[in-house]
Amino acid sequence: MKVQWENLQGELSVPTAATGVVVFAHGSGSSRHSPRNRYVADVLNEGGLATLLIDLLNAEEQEVDPQTAQLRFDIPFLAHRLVAITQWLRVQPQVDGLKVGYFGASTGAGAALVASAELPRLIHESVGAVVSRGGRPDLAGDALERVQAPTLAIVGGNDPVVLELNRQALARMNCVKALHVIPGAGHLFEEPGALEEVAKLARAWFTEELS
Repeated sequence: MKVQWENLQGELSVPTAATGVVVFAHGSGSSRHSPRNRYVADVLNEGGLATLLIDLLNAEEQEVDPQTAQLRFDIPFLAHRLVAITQWLRVQPQVDGLKVGYFGASTGAGAALVASAELPRLIHESVGAVVSRGGRPDLAGDALERVQAPTLAIVGGNDPVVLELNRQALARMNCVKALHVIPGAGHLFEEPGALEEVAKLARAWFTEELS
């Protein structure tokens, strides 16, 4: 189902008897049309989880950002958008009462962690879980120590720089946390079976934490 928050476009999918809802925080230069995130969303839907694929940048910002590359790396800005989207989502009747999780990719993972740290202070509600796919949790900075949501980081074994950044970031976090390395996978998980494993890991994590 197509949805709109202010001037941001999104797609909300709610399976029958959904057990939670996952908001996707897209990475640098990506959008709700990302084939990798759409694949993961389909697997989550099959597992009884609702999903919201929504652009964090509006149409005008998407036109400018490829030239400047500023907004895609503005983690506080993206986190603010994600918090506002979550506030809007919480009052939608289709997902009333469902716990919210974040699935972040690349820079979107940093934004998801900042948003999860800020949300309890802003609206007195917590994010139920976060999953990072090839993400940059290190970009969450000092917010890492305040994250309460159980967090799973999934990184490709052939992505050594991002893997080390994830290890350093997780060491700073005080919540329930886990790191899963997919052997032979690169940053985009394009290898046979890699993205499928990402989706299954994410579904298991969200099912456990959001139910």
